[in-house]
Amino acid sequence: MSQLNQGLTLFLSLLVEATPFLLLGVAFSSILAVLVDERKLINWVPKNPVLAAISGSLFGCLFPVCECGNVPVARRLLMQGAPSALAIGFLLAAPTVNPIVFWATWIAFRDQPSMVFWRVGLTILVSVIIACVFSVQKDLRPFLQPTIARYLPSLELKPSAAAVSPLLSGGTYLMQSTGTVKLDRPLAATLGAVALPQESWSTKARAILEMMLQEFRELGAVLVMGSAIAATVQVAIPREWILALGQGPITSILAMMLLAWVVSICSTVDSFFALSFASIFTSGSILAFLVFGPMIDLKNISLLLTTFKTRAVLYLFVLAAQLTFVFTLAVNLYTNW
Repeated sequence: MSQLNQGLTLFLSLLVEATPFLLLGVAFSSILAVLVDERKLINWVPKNPVLAAISGSLFGCLFPVCECGNVPVARRLLMQGAPSALAIGFLLAAPTVNPIVFWATWIAFRDQPSMVFWRVGLTILVSVIIACVFSVQKDLRPFLQPTIARYLPSLELKPSAAAVSPLLSGGTYLMQSTGTVKLDRPLAATLGAVALPQESWSTKARAILEMMLQEFRELGAVLVMGSAIAATVQVAIPREWILALGQGPITSILAMMLLAWVVSICSTVDSFFALSFASIFTSGSILAFLVFGPMIDLKNISLLLTTFKTRAVLYLFVLAAQLTFVFTLAVNLYTNW
């Protein structure tokens, strides 16, 4: 009975502490998705692949989306003629490198502020490296699903001169089997996609509210599940096993990367989940959870496959896993030295 009470207390504490940040992240993401036209920013992106990758990694500060929303935005960037390095950098870094996640991680690790900067720094480093690797492929079409590749602007055209794809409008859905497009609301004008009459503020507010409710419903369920798993692991598994696994510089990293991949908790609140393991696992393994999870997890693989072919998703997974493991192992060795 004491274990049940302990687990319930831990579950509720995680849930109560993380929910406000989830609400804030959902609200911020929904507002920007409706009101901001990211195409205007592409004209300022440098042509150099490294600088474009860095710019893409920092785009999350302007478009704070979690790993549920980064794929649609990255897809829009590609179809608007953005460099592949920019889109891949954004895809991998945006769920972590944004003000909402920065603040949430700071609150969670208020006694270890260095964890915040390690997390952001390693995320940018891994994202830039992978984005530069993908930038070697000048034409990204072979890595994209055919229904996406056909909408990419021609390489001979400048982004500003390329035809605007109908997929850039709000509420756009790409049917994977037929390649047809369907709009659920006339928000294209607010996203700068096509020349439709300007929507009223009441329409925009209603769209923002709908997006917030939908995202919170989906992500809230994931948060509850993640909090329950964290509480169960802490209470049900013998502490000796956890200590043996969590103190190894290599085994702790592998265990936390696997946990991040399986749990698939939103980056807005994953720092509170990781905090429950901070006293048991090594610093490098906690960083591995915070860096690798938002990039590739079970939840967003299905989203990635709607845009990228299987081999491209595999490349992303392997590169992200290898780089995260190497860098966080270096952190473990550095802190133990």
